[in-house]
Amino acid sequence: MSTQTKPYDSIPQAAVLLLPTAVVLVAFLYYPGLETFRLSLYETLFLGQQTNWVGLGNFAELATSSAYHNSFLITVLFAAIVVVGTLSLSLVISYMLFHVEVGSSTYLVAAIWPYALPPAVAAILLNFLLHPNLGIFTHYLELLTPFTLDWFNSGPQAFGVVAVVAIWKQLGYNIIFLVAALNNVPESLRETARIDGVGHLRLLYKVYIPLVSPTLVFLAVMNTIYSFFSTFPLVDLMTSGGPSDATNFLIFKLYRDAFEFSSLGLASAESVVLFVLVAILMYGQIRLSDEYAQYGV
Repeated sequence: MSTQTKPYDSIPQAAVLLLPTAVVLVAFLYYPGLETFRLSLYETLFLGQQTNWVGLGNFAELATSSAYHNSFLITVLFAAIVVVGTLSLSLVISYMLFHVEVGSSTYLVAAIWPYALPPAVAAILLNFLLHPNLGIFTHYLELLTPFTLDWFNSGPQAFGVVAVVAIWKQLGYNIIFLVAALNNVPESLRETARIDGVGHLRLLYKVYIPLVSPTLVFLAVMNTIYSFFSTFPLVDLMTSGGPSDATNFLIFKLYRDAFEFSSLGLASAESVVLFVLVAILMYGQIRLSDEYAQYGV
């Protein structure tokens, strides 16, 4: 029986080792979280210089605000499209990379390089490529099809463009994990399936997806966090929430309420609601994974 050496000799020593992590968590997670909840109970003026106690008034205002309802619905729809789209495309691309035998490293680098781009750079690059009047992609799209791309003035098109860019930006992150997970599947299963004449699609559906399901669950959680929080630069640089609030997602709306309209209390309430929403979605995903994901292969 193998013995595992503990990295510490006593409980005080363990506490000392955990202290830096605890300090960072308290300073950058728990204290800001508690302060945000405290601010959500106040009406603030002059960037928080003056505060008036309103209790749950900010939450009541959000519950009756049609603008917030619209932002909430389009954010949930956007997150669903980004999570499902990113997972589906990255799984297909990863499966193709897993099977390619010549130049696999080149294809892998080509597939994951968008993830290396800072979000602001990616937004500016795609803004140039998809520009309604100057974009190269737009030019050939309108030359070869009857479709007109005018997402500066069309809300649905702006929503679609931001969703496509968000999926494209996140593909590399997913592909890295999925290629690694596919390479960990025992080679004997692949050989057995090949001898039995199982096709690639059926092999993916029946064998690989169940075996990499823990990785898919992890990526679903990370993609959910990404779609709600990390797409802010894309919206800020590409649409600024427009046109007609079609891309005014929750994370962008609370930023505008906080720093453009100086309503820190209301923005804090929006932040609390957003945190609770994402926490509920993540909890549901993890509970669902307990039923369908296969661990300990």
